[in-house]
Amino acid sequence: MIHIAEGWRDYVLLDAGDGEKLEIWGKVKVVRPDPQAFWPRSYVWEKPDMRYHRSKAGGGTWEILGKNVPQAWKIGYDLAGGETLRFHVRPTGFKHMGLFPEQAVNWRWMAEKIRGARAQGRPVKVLNLFAYTGGATLACLKAGAEVTHVDAAKGMNQQARDNIALSGLSAERHRVLTDDVLKFVRREARRGNMYDGIIMDPPVFGRGPGGEMWKLEEKLFELVKACALLLSPEPLFMQINTYTAGFSPAAYGNILNLIVPPRDVTVGEIGLAAESGIVLPCGMYARWEA
Repeated sequence: MIHIAEGWRDYVLLDAGDGEKLEIWGKVKVVRPDPQAFWPRSYVWEKPDMRYHRSKAGGGTWEILGKNVPQAWKIGYDLAGGETLRFHVRPTGFKHMGLFPEQAVNWRWMAEKIRGARAQGRPVKVLNLFAYTGGATLACLKAGAEVTHVDAAKGMNQQARDNIALSGLSAERHRVLTDDVLKFVRREARRGNMYDGIIMDPPVFGRGPGGEMWKLEEKLFELVKACALLLSPEPLFMQINTYTAGFSPAAYGNILNLIVPPRDVTVGEIGLAAESGIVLPCGMYARWEA
């Protein structure tokens, strides 16, 4: 079963097929590659405003086809409960737009867990690792948590700060830190800091700010084991998000089951429903919750 992202004001997936997807971000129509979409398109697509072309040497380039396409613009998302999140979006050199719309599935789930704890009068601290431009950070802040946001990329962290400000969120309840994730988690354990919720969205491969090497299949178990030491006495959740092809959601669930105390682990897929009627699979999750 694929859980479908809902609540977007300014994002629409129109169709996907032939290795690409057709989207609307705000008022900008975008075509981007998507290896999951290896079926035929549902209809003939009209000329987009922007199209990303992959390079055989790696990366790629954007072709601007429309008139007056901005370098950056803003879109909104309605989080369940009446809160609105606002994001800056801009095309990057690696086909991304600075946001993954399908992650709204996870944002709503986390926010619900946090609201439930806050309704009982307890404070909630969340650690967001590989936090990118802060979608999960914003959702947790809106739900009432204190959030520590960690990513190795300074540019992504600055965009996260911009998104936090754009959404009108208090600067007093969050930290945005540029650091190697595994080193940071180990330091937090030595400091005795603890969290009620831990989120991680690890890449397949990456480097920390000091050139530290990250390979998911080599480092993920080690990271989750280190994170388990940071869970508070009454934790709410730990979640792994991933886009890795070749691994099953059950594999990530096994890691959680082996490391954290026996509770409730669920695994699944997340995706986007297109106006053409198809469902585009976009990622996987494994969730441990009290």
